[in-house]
Amino acid sequence: MSNRLFADPSFPAVPVVGTDDLYPVHRIFCVGRNYADHAKEMGVEVDRETPFYFLKNPLALTANGSSIPYPPGTENYHYEMEFVVVIGKPLFKASIDEVSDAVFGYACGLDMTRRDLQLVARAKGRPWDFGKDFEQSAVLTAITPAAEFGAIGEQSIWLKVDGETRQDAKLSDLVWSVPELLSHLSHYYHLQPGDVIYTGTPAGVGAVVAGQSIEGGVEGLEPISLNILAAE
Repeated sequence: MSNRLFADPSFPAVPVVGTDDLYPVHRIFCVGRNYADHAKEMGVEVDRETPFYFLKNPLALTANGSSIPYPPGTENYHYEMEFVVVIGKPLFKASIDEVSDAVFGYACGLDMTRRDLQLVARAKGRPWDFGKDFEQSAVLTAITPAAEFGAIGEQSIWLKVDGETRQDAKLSDLVWSVPELLSHLSHYYHLQPGDVIYTGTPAGVGAVVAGQSIEGGVEGLEPISLNILAAE
């Protein structure tokens, strides 16, 4: 009988609002350049022919309200506030009209980014992994069930650093709507419960340093927060 050399980490899980349930997170999909003004501030054009994605390891997930050290290898550590879609049923090769029943709920997320490393990779045509996928780079709130949140429309999405507003937009500003994203992604992956999709960030991204605090939200969802400590 073979023995594993060390213990396997369990998948992280987040609470569901109003219940004692926990939702295990198996995969984190992230949509890039899904707000036109954010794409503009990053010096790129929105690809209106097809959505653009990258992934984060679920072990990068950190709890809402955490205090975390400034990450290694960067001098330009950015916040990105995001509306997150949580999958509740299998979804594969679905049409736009078929995806709504597969949504379990919604949450607020932070896609923390080592921007200097991302931009170096982008300039060289390399993957973004070093800039995007690192320890404690994904924050996620408790999940609000889809029926309680209601239809996606003009809800505000915002972020503050030390009380100063940095991002302020509406979900209606999304370039690719949630049904469009889920339909498109389902033609490339067998989406399953445990999958979450960060749908992109509005304009206003910027750097944070040790000692600063982030708070943000989407109207109708539990707010998100993160405290930045000195580097280890």
